[in-house]
Amino acid sequence: MENIMTTLKELKKLIFSLKIRRKKSERNNTTTTIHLHGSNGFYIGLKLIFWRKRRRVFSFISAISGCLLLLLFSSVYFPPPTANNLFLPRHSSVRHVVNVREALEYNFEAMFQVPASGGNLGRDLWSWSQSTFYYGCSNASKTFQTANRKKLPDRYLLIATSGGLNQQRTGIIDAVVAAYILNATLVIPRLDQQSYWKDTSCFAEIFDVNWFISYLSRDVEIIKELPPKGGKAWIPRTIRVPRKCDPTCYETRVLPVLNRTQAVELTKFDYRLSNRLDTELQKLRCRVNYHALRFTDPILKMGKLLVERMKMKAKYFIALHLRFEPDMLAFSGCYYGGGDKERAELGAIRKRWKTLHASNPEKVRRNGKCPLTPEEVGLMLRALGFGSDVHIYVASGDVYGGRMAALDYIVCDETDVFVANNNGNMARMLAGRRRYFGHKPTIRPNARKLYKLFLDRNNMTWEEFSSRVRTYQIGFMGEPNEMKPGKGEFHENPDSCLCQARGIETIEEKNRKDAVEMSDEYQSIEDPDWIDVDYLYKIEEVMSD
Repeated sequence: MENIMTTLKELKKLIFSLKIRRKKSERNNTTTTIHLHGSNGFYIGLKLIFWRKRRRVFSFISAISGCLLLLLFSSVYFPPPTANNLFLPRHSSVRHVVNVREALEYNFEAMFQVPASGGNLGRDLWSWSQSTFYYGCSNASKTFQTANRKKLPDRYLLIATSGGLNQQRTGIIDAVVAAYILNATLVIPRLDQQSYWKDTSCFAEIFDVNWFISYLSRDVEIIKELPPKGGKAWIPRTIRVPRKCDPTCYETRVLPVLNRTQAVELTKFDYRLSNRLDTELQKLRCRVNYHALRFTDPILKMGKLLVERMKMKAKYFIALHLRFEPDMLAFSGCYYGGGDKERAELGAIRKRWKTLHASNPEKVRRNGKCPLTPEEVGLMLRALGFGSDVHIYVASGDVYGGRMAALDYIVCDETDVFVANNNGNMARMLAGRRRYFGHKPTIRPNARKLYKLFLDRNNMTWEEFSSRVRTYQIGFMGEPNEMKPGKGEFHENPDSCLCQARGIETIEEKNRKDAVEMSDEYQSIEDPDWIDVDYLYKIEEVMSD
């Protein structure tokens, strides 16, 4: 009985506070109406309407309070057998009051109801109508010098890549171009087996070596291993070039050493070549990336099987690269509302990289550098028109070897729509590849603008929220011409290797000019060298360059 009396007292206090709030509201309405009387009768009418509506709301609240009071008595005197697991436990009158309070206050909040279907947006979600007018073009011109005309004898370039599979892929691509610049013979690159991933795979276990050598034979001479010198193993001179080193940089820093020692190894070779090169060198990059780097037959067969199984479930499917593991979150410096426990755990992981600045989660998220949460990805996709019946292949979770990463790469490349929650290495590499092979839909979040929208979503209707998402995502969907030439990383926007059918200029292109400007603005704010988790290994070495 004491619990019941306590509960009743709390309810009386709550109802009394609501009455006081209503009286204050009425006084405010009266004051406002008197103040506006001599100025504008239209505003007075509006105030009277709002005042009457508020009276109805408070009447409704009083009715709800009475119903809840009856429910309270019935739950106390006639508790169900399993009441201890319900939202209103029978042994806690305090929680009864809390739940009643929450129920009453809930009526004042706006409802944000996510529909089960994506709705009908009047467009195809799975392809772009203008994609057939664009194609990849990376053939060398007649003026491009072939390997047998420019290669110097007894000049060998070795490469030690760094990071995860996609970061190493960029190193392999740039290694071929660097060998061409230096007129050297390239030795098959050595993959990183010591970094964060601890992957023991070698080049031949992931890529088709013979195909790689033969396809690029006209561009660069490539051999499988460094030949012995004087019957002994040849130990090359190691050099680390700065990031974004242009051809002149290679000719001044590397070429003199190469001429003197005849064999040079470039260490930690990731993003060590300038993003902007002349057209012929950019086309060479594309030939390496989109044609010469082919996975081994066992990997290709397994990847094809995975795609076929996804197609058996539905005609179309989405592949989602969800990078949301603790190491990624710790390195990014983002905060996701997990309280002191999250800060402590991610802070402990972050200490592994001594050169990282103190994290500023608000600034990082405001600048669009935080990966979207799984919930945010789901809301974005629903707002873009994808319903709950869509099948999704999720490329995330535990980190496996390079061969498993290769399978994810294949499925994400072959999917109808590729989605990423970040703008890391894999997202950039696949964005460029999907542009090159037909501009297949590729959704990357405009995180800088979506950030505020996700924070304010409970203060708006679903219709308003979804409309804003669609507006903010213009220029981030993988459509033709959504990025201007030279914007972003070349691997995500290989503009030198994208050709358009002559005389084709669509209405969509003209209407998309504003979208292109938005995309460019975002790309200029988004650091193109944002370090994905692939860069985590010994990052202090990178910072010291």
